[in-house]
Amino acid sequence: MTKKTTFAILVYEDVEPIDIGATFGVFSMARRVVPELRMFLVAERAGTVRCANGLKIEADYGYDDCPDADVLIVTGGPGWSRQVDNARTLAFVRGFAPRGTIASVCTGGMILAATGLLDGLTATTKREVIGDERSPLGLMKSRHPGIDVVEARLVDSGTIITGGGVSLAIDATLHLIERFYGATVSDQTARIIEYRTAWRANKDAFKSIIPAQERRAS
Repeated sequence: MTKKTTFAILVYEDVEPIDIGATFGVFSMARRVVPELRMFLVAERAGTVRCANGLKIEADYGYDDCPDADVLIVTGGPGWSRQVDNARTLAFVRGFAPRGTIASVCTGGMILAATGLLDGLTATTKREVIGDERSPLGLMKSRHPGIDVVEARLVDSGTIITGGGVSLAIDATLHLIERFYGATVSDQTARIIEYRTAWRANKDAFKSIIPAQERRAS
């Protein structure tokens, strides 16, 4: 019998909508392959969360009533700059660490960095910006000297995974699916979301830092 794995996806005001599609949306399609997979949204408080540029989503749980999960995924978006100073968010993420795997996608890595959980580890985050914006990758380097910050598709440090920016969140989600359900399931998920070509191209274009047993997926 296929094991049940539950993914909690952390959202907040001004989260980027593409990070919801690249995580919850990919898991939604993956459930066609493994119906046992479960996912839910968690925010500081349950209820409506306004994403960047106005999209509204519903968080199933708040920090205080969040059920157990195997993986916590910290999403990115313009709101990250406030969440790095949100003591409740940082405490919630830290509190999850002893219980399961934590992953970040895009600028969710900046929130994860602010918790201190990345100190002494290698990590990545979003690189590309526009106009006079500052690269989150550069900000992570300057603000968190205890982290070995690299430009990568993803970095898997075992119980902590950091993913690259924006659409590379899909790669991080597929990587998590492979970690918990195997290559056949991740390949089938990539196929049904019509991402196989892009996934191969990303693997060729961006380095990944992952455990030895996972090297074939880099």
